Amino acid sequence: MFDIFNACFMIVLMFATLYPFLYVLFASVSDPSQFSQHRGFLLFPLGFSVEAYKMVFDNPMLLISYSNTLFYVIVGTVINMFLTAMAAYGLSRKKVMLAKPIMLMIVFTMFFSGGLIPTYLLIGDLGLLDTRWAMILPTAISAWNLIIMRTSFQGIPDSLEESARIDGANDFTIFFRIIIPLSLPVLAVITLFYAVGHWNQYFNAMIYLRDRELFPLQLILREILIENSTDGMMQGVVAGDRFIIGETIKYATIIVATIPILFLYPFLQRFFVKGVLIGSLKE
Repeated sequence: MFDIFNACFMIVLMFATLYPFLYVLFASVSDPSQFSQHRGFLLFPLGFSVEAYKMVFDNPMLLISYSNTLFYVIVGTVINMFLTAMAAYGLSRKKVMLAKPIMLMIVFTMFFSGGLIPTYLLIGDLGLLDTRWAMILPTAISAWNLIIMRTSFQGIPDSLEESARIDGANDFTIFFRIIIPLSLPVLAVITLFYAVGHWNQYFNAMIYLRDRELFPLQLILREILIENSTDGMMQGVVAGDRFIIGETIKYATIIVATIPILFLYPFLQRFFVKGVLIGSLKE
């Protein structure tokens, strides 16, 4: 009886989780005129049309923002991982001077910050305003991710490091040939955290960027979904049909913006639980 109840509960939970995404997917490929007249649940596409996707991909601003987001995700994540791993390794070693005071200062930044205006002035003084680096450098290291990675590195036995030093290895050799290979689960999880953070980032772009050529995808999505700015994608569409097609364009835009990051999860999912547990806080 319990198994039956458990199975039913899981089916309901799975449906509740998947349905919003399926609704958006079905709506994006539905015929715009049929979809505009539909109310209530949507369990399958109403007709079939890819006109909304054609308009989305014909929008040059969307493609530019897409390439910008890929740049922010790839370059930003590489910088994030390199700096975070190097800092975590240094702070995880027992003989490093002032390691505890440095960690206390890092933890302090998790609870207190300079605030939005001082941060904006700092970014301006550094010459980062309206540049791609304004989207990457201010968030180069996350204190939370650094602590998780440092804790994971501390779990590696000291005897491995001592044996490597006896064989003549220096810190870089130990880091790249011992620490990194033994920490792949936590590295995969932190990579996912950083990549998703860059993919969804729009607030910093809204504050620091004015040039539309530098806008990430999320800012363009905001214009389309919240400000209903879809007219630029409907050249040649008669005025009466614009509202009808505009609704399917919104859903197609959501799918186009969501699919890439969804593909990333299956490759990293097997590392997820193990990586988070290894890096769990213990002090």
